[in-house]
Amino acid sequence: MTEKNYLALFAKSFNWAGFFLPKNIYNDCSKLYTFCRVLDDLVDEKIELELRIKRFSKIKDVFEKSYKQANDDGILADENEYGSIVNNMITIADNNNIKKIILDDLIEGVSSDLKSKVYLRSVKDLLIYSYRVAGTVGLMMAKILNVNDTRSLKGAIDLGIAMQLTNIARDVIEDKKMNRQYIKSDFENIEATLKLADMFYESSFSSIKNIPIKYRFAIIVARRVYRQIGRKIRKKGDMSNYEKSGKIYVNNFGKIFQTFLSLFDLLILFLKNTEPHQRVREHEIISEDINLDERL
Repeated sequence: MTEKNYLALFAKSFNWAGFFLPKNIYNDCSKLYTFCRVLDDLVDEKIELELRIKRFSKIKDVFEKSYKQANDDGILADENEYGSIVNNMITIADNNNIKKIILDDLIEGVSSDLKSKVYLRSVKDLLIYSYRVAGTVGLMMAKILNVNDTRSLKGAIDLGIAMQLTNIARDVIEDKKMNRQYIKSDFENIEATLKLADMFYESSFSSIKNIPIKYRFAIIVARRVYRQIGRKIRKKGDMSNYEKSGKIYVNNFGKIFQTFLSLFDLLILFLKNTEPHQRVREHEIISEDINLDERL
C-alpha cells in the first residue's frame, strides 16, 4: 500500500495545528492518524458488509501478528498489504510507551461500526464509543508529546472525546445515509451533543498546562479550531439550515483567526493553575465497562 500523508489530505484542522509541532513529532502524529484513517476507511467503504468485515479482519490479523512478532524477537513482520502502516504504528507505540490495550480499544471501537445498522441507545454508549474511537487517539497523541502527568492524560482523553462528539454532531445526515444513528437526527439532540462536547473541551483546557511547552501551542490551536466547528453548527439555528449546509468546516481565514485567539489562550493558560479533573462522573461511566486507570 502506497504511503500517503493522510493528515494533510483528510484532517485539515489537525494538519493546520501540526504546523506548530517539531517535524519528528508531526511525522509520528501523521503516522498515528494514517493508521486510524485506514481503519475508518475500511469500515466506511461503499462495498458489501461481509467484504468490509473480511478486509477489516485482515488488517486486524496483520496488527496482531506484527505486534506479537515485534515483542517476541524485536523484529517487525515482513512487508505486506497494510504492513508498513501497521508496523509504523507498532514502532510508535513501542517508542512512546503506548499500551497495546489502548490500540485494542481503538480497533474495537472502529469495528463496532461494521454492522448493517448502528444505533447507540444511551449517553453511556455514546461516551464509550467516543472514548474508543477518539479518546484513545487523544491518549496516544499525549504519549507522543511526552506527557506522563495523569491529569494531562485524562485531559487528552477528554479532548479526543470532545472532538468525536463534534464529529457526530456535524455528520448526522451523512451517518443516517449509512444507517448509523449515534444521536437522534434532530437539532435539539445535535445541540445537546455539542453542549456535552463543550464540557469535555473545558475539562481538557487546564491540563494542557502540563504538556511540554514546545508542543503546547499546537494543542491549543487544534482544540480551538475544532471547537469552532461546533459553534458554526449552532449558528445554523434549526434542522432545515443544518441539512442545507453540507459538510460544516472552518475555512482558512477562520483557522487564522482561531490561531490568533489561541495566543490569548496560551497567556490564560500560563496564568491559570491546573484544575482538578472536571469530567470525573463521565470517566466513571466509561470505567463501568473500560478501566481507564489501566490505560493511563
